[in-house]
Amino acid sequence: MKKLFFVSILLMTVAAGAIAQEPKDRLNPTLSGVPSLTITPDARAGGMGDVGAATNPDINSQYWNPAKYVFMESPAGFTFSFTPWLSKLVKDINLSYAAGYWKFDELQSVSASLRYFSLGAINLYNASGADMGVQAHPNELAFDLAYSRLLSEKWSAAVAFRYIRSDMNNGVNSGPDVMYPGNSIAGDVATYYRTPIDVSTGEANLAFGLNISNIGSKISYDENQTSIFIPTNLRLGTSFEFPFDDYNKISINADINKLLIPSSQLQREGETAEEFAIRREEHMNMGPLAGIFKSFGDAPGGASEELREIMWSTGVEYAYNNQFFIRGGYFHEHATKGNRKFFTAGVGFKLNMFQLDAAYLISAAQSNPLDQTLRFSLGFDLNGLQNLMK
Repeated sequence: MKKLFFVSILLMTVAAGAIAQEPKDRLNPTLSGVPSLTITPDARAGGMGDVGAATNPDINSQYWNPAKYVFMESPAGFTFSFTPWLSKLVKDINLSYAAGYWKFDELQSVSASLRYFSLGAINLYNASGADMGVQAHPNELAFDLAYSRLLSEKWSAAVAFRYIRSDMNNGVNSGPDVMYPGNSIAGDVATYYRTPIDVSTGEANLAFGLNISNIGSKISYDENQTSIFIPTNLRLGTSFEFPFDDYNKISINADINKLLIPSSQLQREGETAEEFAIRREEHMNMGPLAGIFKSFGDAPGGASEELREIMWSTGVEYAYNNQFFIRGGYFHEHATKGNRKFFTAGVGFKLNMFQLDAAYLISAAQSNPLDQTLRFSLGFDLNGLQNLMK
């Protein structure tokens, strides 16, 4: 029961709605532990197709690219976000997220975030289907701290350190199927480059961003007898912001992502089940750093399948007077790697002291349980709050 539940959560979160069509195109998503780390936490990026590596800096940059914080105009701020998850299937799975930053001078900033992913309440049943009278509340959380620094007028870099805990115990504390809480330590390395471009209507901005996140130890649910890779991810992005006049501007953004963990292996033609089991175990037992390098060339289908593991997304944001925002975007993942294909829409409203954002997901894939997912974010500018209190 417990193992089945854990695997089902991985598949729902990472590969929701996927359908295999032909043997050569069979379903083979890249699975990891703690899949909640890949869920977009904030409504601004969620309204633009889950892009954020190079978008204009905001309070939620901790997840997308903490190197952007040193380009923030305000010296400090914090935000809260809430996302009901898989709401078409269940009503009590959700992600709560909080983040904040502080620029303690013109060149440096520190930031932090906390995410809590609740898998709701689960009634447990034994093998014969009888209610065990036990209700579990599995969850995953991550806390991180980051430091970012301006390296030149246009270029910055950042490092982040993260503690991860995943508790899938399901309320069973004894027996052969007991699962212990898993713990991991990870880090991010990020950089951001932004340059102004003079145009006839004002000053445009061209930006590029890179974030390699969750570089860290594997996670275990059986006291290190076996372990699973956490979702180490490479994110590259670009953004172009163009002003129409003093009040109206638009930004066009794009990201590509690739999980830097070994691809799931498939049984080869003529390979026995025993030989496949040994090869798969050896493949998954490699270390985290070896897994990062191996991830670029280990897909069973060769180079063509490696390209399928790249996810891409695009997003557009229109801003009026830097107070009212309308957003849209699209996210694409290959059908054999998870089939997450969806459009997004979002709106935002900003005053001196706070910003409110909302986003909505519209699935482009058949029978996608992520369809109609909502996100809400509320951010506060500490400068605005201080001016209000004077």
